[in-house]
Amino acid sequence: FVKNLGLTAGSALPVGVPIPWPLKDAPTGWIKCNGSAFTAAQYPELARAYPSLRLPDLRGEFIRGWDDGGKIDPGRALLSLQIDSVGRHDHVFRQTWGATEGDSTGGRYPVSADTNGKLLDISISTDYYGGNETRPRNIAFNYIVRAA
Repeated sequence: FVKNLGLTAGSALPVGVPIPWPLKDAPTGWIKCNGSAFTAAQYPELARAYPSLRLPDLRGEFIRGWDDGGKIDPGRALLSLQIDSVGRHDHVFRQTWGATEGDSTGGRYPVSADTNGKLLDISISTDYYGGNETRPRNIAFNYIVRAA
């Protein structure tokens, strides 16, 4: 199977390039990207790609293109981990009522308004679903690298 895919020694893929792999175990000559350490004596070509002598831990992670001097992630180092983030944003609710202070507009959206019905403040909270992180839909694969 692995031979038919061209993943044996002499593969067109260079040593150290992570690829998605649909099986639990890596094929012979390949290593999972799970943060494991290795020695330059074991894998000299891999050591050139990963001079820290440690593979990146790509379990549950997405690979993102390096900014390389662009303006999206200035100063970010190659192979660095970036924690999750949700950017600043607003949820604007454009509605006014002729309410007085204390009117909850039916109990749904608490508002503060002066006696002329001008809206001063409104508070809207959002709900979440599915977990404690923001992430796109995805399919789980192992990331593996050719070691030699």
